[in-house]
Amino acid sequence: MGAIQIGCKVGRLTVEAPTGQRRGGYIVWRCRCSCGGEVLLDTRCLKRGAVQDCGCVSGTRPGQRDISGERFGKLTALEPSGERSARGGVLWLCRCDCGKEALVELSQLISGSRKSCGCLGRPALKDFVGRRFGKLTVVEYAGKKAGMHRWRCLCDCGRETVVGQTLLQTGKTKSCGCLQAATYRENLQLTDGTSVTRLKASKQGRLIKSNTSGHNGVYYNKKKDLWVAQITFQNKTKYLGSFSRLEDAVAARRQGERIYDRFLEQLEMKTDLGDRPSEERGGPE
Repeated sequence: MGAIQIGCKVGRLTVEAPTGQRRGGYIVWRCRCSCGGEVLLDTRCLKRGAVQDCGCVSGTRPGQRDISGERFGKLTALEPSGERSARGGVLWLCRCDCGKEALVELSQLISGSRKSCGCLGRPALKDFVGRRFGKLTVVEYAGKKAGMHRWRCLCDCGRETVVGQTLLQTGKTKSCGCLQAATYRENLQLTDGTSVTRLKASKQGRLIKSNTSGHNGVYYNKKKDLWVAQITFQNKTKYLGSFSRLEDAVAARRQGERIYDRFLEQLEMKTDLGDRPSEERGGPE
């Protein structure tokens, strides 16, 4: 196309007059559409013929991105709706793979924050009544909360619990909590309310996470400027003394750990006795 001047036609547009403005170094012209609408376009845009109307036919106003036919997740953009969101963004009519149509803001499509009509964020309600998931048997639908369908379930242990549909489907929840509790007790090897696992770990020198002295049961009292030694056994904490030297506090703690040794020795004796035949234990013949 030759030089842009008053009277030039580009599609449905007729150049009326220069505005005195410049865009990227190019003159900005006032153009009149055959429908009566008015748009401002620079010389480069007119020469390229990138814009042919004011938006009355193409549906896309100058400066707007035309995404017709493009896919965004499960959505295919059809056409701009002519409406705008509360934030002023252009709303595009889109068709979802599920068959539904939705008005979606252009910025949400481009950024990827919207990928469906909403069906991805709203899983369909399944018929789970009577189905088993681990130790759980689904009894009835318990409604929807926080966007998740929930089901009332009866656990094999006899307790009832309400579980999200997605948690049942993915296998993340398989009981009312009794499975985790049993695993926890097994891992800790609880005997008479005491964790054998933790006792053995302590004897091996494994430190608890909150320890800062490098020795379990020993901490520094800033107020008294002393090292304090203590020991906890069967949910009871015993004070072992305060010392000016760390070595003395550690020695007191090791002395106190004899209670651990006695407990573990008695436990081993019980285990050995339980493994013997009844005649060796002096049991009834």
